[in-house]
Amino acid sequence: MISDLGLTNYDFYSNRRDMEIISNIVDSLKKILEEDKKEEQPLFLKISDKLIMNIARKVVQEKKKTFLIGITGESASGKTVFVDNTISACVKDNTQGIYTVIRCDDYYKDTSKELKEAGSYEELFKTGFSFDTPDAIDLDLMKSHLVALKEGLTIRSPRYDFVTCESHPNGDEKKPAKVILTEGLYVLNEGVRDIMDVKVYVFTPLEVIKERWYKRAKQRGKEGTAADLQFADVNRTAQQYIRPTYEIADAVINGLVSQKYIQQITDKIFKTLRDIEY
Repeated sequence: MISDLGLTNYDFYSNRRDMEIISNIVDSLKKILEEDKKEEQPLFLKISDKLIMNIARKVVQEKKKTFLIGITGESASGKTVFVDNTISACVKDNTQGIYTVIRCDDYYKDTSKELKEAGSYEELFKTGFSFDTPDAIDLDLMKSHLVALKEGLTIRSPRYDFVTCESHPNGDEKKPAKVILTEGLYVLNEGVRDIMDVKVYVFTPLEVIKERWYKRAKQRGKEGTAADLQFADVNRTAQQYIRPTYEIADAVINGLVSQKYIQQITDKIFKTLRDIEY
């Protein structure tokens, strides 16, 4: 029967063994998620069974392929914190080739000329200029870099200065890795999300976002009317471009969870994936 199907004995038992391992990973991950649900502030607000199965299958059957995870959410929702704590759990040493991070913020277009001509952020925003639409970011360049990394190529991402609005094209060298984490406002927007293996949305209540956002805006040289004008635009554009991606996310993450708990649960997940016997 096996030979009739074009399978050798090795293929048959190898496939069966793979399915056993995949099943073990799925069961282990579901246990972690059940424990998470019992928390007052769970990390996972939504996660699909299909995603759990796909992660387990990729870990077992596609070991050599790059895993691209796209993480989005509103401005100041906690995307960067989640990524940084995931990295802490994923890598306990400085081993190269495990992960690479691409941040959407690095791909803002250079608008230093516009800022200088306006004279201040307040005057710039009064002209209707927006930093919070997809057009403000070079998404085509970012996508091409993500595709190149998935294909095993090294890229050099730009670096953006949020105070001067200058974009430095020769920013940081990024090397291909097993896991590529990309985070930002528009990484799950149409035209970009099709290359993601996992789509994650970080959800945070608006009043918390507002408090975090104003604190960060001050650090970037925006206060008073300038900050008020931009935050109004942030809220408007989030409704149009970002919040709809909640519905297509494979997982929704709680942006109120402490950094300590993020590290604890992501450590459990990666430990499960590392410890499964192949």
